[in-house]
Amino acid sequence: MTAPAKHPHVLTVTCPSRRGIVAAIAGFLAAKGCNITDAAQFDDAATGMFFSRITFLPETGTPLDEMVRDFEPVAESFAMTWAFHDAAQKMKVLLMVSNFGHCLNDLLYRWRIGALPVEIVGVVSNHMTYQKVVVNHDLPFHQIRVTKENKPEAEARLMALVEETGAELIVLARYMQVLSDALCRKMSGRIINIHHSFLPSFKGANPYKQAYERGVKLIGATAHYVTADLDEGPIIEQDTVRVTHAQSPEDYVSLGRDVEAQVLARAIHAHIHHRVFLNGNKTVVFPASPGSYASERMG
Repeated sequence: MTAPAKHPHVLTVTCPSRRGIVAAIAGFLAAKGCNITDAAQFDDAATGMFFSRITFLPETGTPLDEMVRDFEPVAESFAMTWAFHDAAQKMKVLLMVSNFGHCLNDLLYRWRIGALPVEIVGVVSNHMTYQKVVVNHDLPFHQIRVTKENKPEAEARLMALVEETGAELIVLARYMQVLSDALCRKMSGRIINIHHSFLPSFKGANPYKQAYERGVKLIGATAHYVTADLDEGPIIEQDTVRVTHAQSPEDYVSLGRDVEAQVLARAIHAHIHHRVFLNGNKTVVFPASPGSYASERMG
C-alpha cells in the first residue's frame, strides 16, 4: 500500500452554481480515502457562479494523478474549472523591478526567512540598480533594457525566460514599464502588480507630493492582476495607513512604501496558496483559516 501523504493537497473549483456540488466533491474525496481539513466556498448571486477551495489529506495514499484522472467525470457533470495542487510544491516566481527597491527587498527578506514559501527563479530589471542585491541572494539576475524601439524584442526575451524557468507567476515589484496587451492576455491571472492608492486619485509625477499638497488623510496601496487596462485589473489586496497634517512629503513616501510592500506580499501569499479566484473583473479571495496559519504565516 502507498504510504499516506504527510502534507495536504488543495482542490480549487469554479463552476455555475447548482445543487449538489459540495456533496459531489465531498463524496469523491471520501471515496478516495481523503480527509477534508479545511473548506471554503462562495456563491455569487450576481453572476451565478460557485467558488470553492478545499484542503484535504489523502490518508490512504491515493496518488494525486489518480485523483486528477478520476475527478474528470465529476468536474464535467458540473462544468467545472478545477485543479488539484500539491501544497508542498512551491510555486515558481519571477520578480521584476526597476529603480524602486522597497518591494523587492521586502520579498527577498520574506523568502529568505521562509515566510514567503516560493521558488524565486530569477529577477528581471530594465536597470542594473539591484544586480548586486539579487546576486548576493544567489539568484539569477537578468537585465532586459526596454525602449520604445525594442519593446517587442524585450518582451520576447521576457517570455523566453518565463518558458525557460517554468515561472508560474510574474510579480511586478515596482517595475515601471507598461506591458503590452498581448503579454497581458497571454499571462492573464499570472501577473501581479502593486501601485499606490489615493483618495482622491493622483497620477503622474510625485503622487505623494500631490497627496501632501491636497491634505490627504489616508494613503494606501493596491495589488491586482495585470490586464490591458493600466492599473485596473482585478484587485487582490488593499490597505491604507493614516497620515496627518504634521507629517512631511517624505513621511508620506516612507509610509507609502511600507504599505506597498505589505500589500504586495499578502497578495502573493494568497495567490501561491490558491486562495484567489478570478470572478469577471473582480476576485474572490478566501482568507487563510486559523488551522492553516502556521503554513501560511507572513512572518
